[in-house]
Amino acid sequence: MTDGKAGMESQCVGLAEALDLKPAVKRVLLRAPWKYLTPYVRVGGALQFAEGSALEPPWPDLLIATGRHSVAASLHVKAKSRGRTRTVQVQNPVISPNHFDLVIVPRHDQMSGANVLSTRGALHRVTADVLRDGAARLGPQLGSLPRPYVGVLIGGSNGAYRLEAAEMETIARQLATAAKAARGSLLITPSRRTSEESLRILKAHLEGVPHYFWEGTGENPYFGILGLSDVLVVTCDSVNMVCEAASTSKPVYVVDLPGGSAKFERFHRLLREEGVTRPFAGALERYSYSPLDDMASAAARVKALLPR
Repeated sequence: MTDGKAGMESQCVGLAEALDLKPAVKRVLLRAPWKYLTPYVRVGGALQFAEGSALEPPWPDLLIATGRHSVAASLHVKAKSRGRTRTVQVQNPVISPNHFDLVIVPRHDQMSGANVLSTRGALHRVTADVLRDGAARLGPQLGSLPRPYVGVLIGGSNGAYRLEAAEMETIARQLATAAKAARGSLLITPSRRTSEESLRILKAHLEGVPHYFWEGTGENPYFGILGLSDVLVVTCDSVNMVCEAASTSKPVYVVDLPGGSAKFERFHRLLREEGVTRPFAGALERYSYSPLDDMASAAARVKALLPR
């Protein structure tokens, strides 16, 4: 159960898949005034939910939820099922973890408790099988592009970071230089937050550089790029993208952007200190590290909640 944000939803789906479950995905939105007050004001029952977000029985045995709007929904289902539904909240719910059966949060959120599992990074759907399948689908589209492949995951401006024309000019120039120095190719996928101006600037710097660029139509090659790349370059604005890249064992170079927050800074600092990621400044080298793999421990904790 989520508010529909793709990056958040993939965490819940990934956890369900790790449990060998096929999830029923429910997207909920709150109406005013609850959408402004959640999760601090927890009254109103079914009146909280906007049209199309109604929650009705039969209540599930397991509810995996993430996102601010999902907190009210999770508490509502827990109450209506009279506690039968086991509730797992992914990411910081802001309120006490005691409201849920299990809370799974990345360590940079600095939450603790008997029913709190602290992970190195965000949960995700990346597995060896997913990477293998993605690589098999994307590989034939790359033709004779020379290796090594430099996978590039581009985000965009958000509440913490800024990615505008000036930043993209620098990034694009550095990427082109790195690809030429390596005599390799760039495999690039933007996100929904990448502005049209940033895309134009990036494409302008690709002239004469072997590359594959996903234009946003057809199947997203994201997992294929993760699977095929020899090294990965990721903008710092997305914890999810960095964690997914850092689960592959490939070198991960993070592009710093203007802005930030205490939480983001803790996240990036811890990964750099552990040798998982390195800052991107135009040069790329091979290195090894202990990849992020929190899903097995998360799935084990959830299984312990369910009836045998």
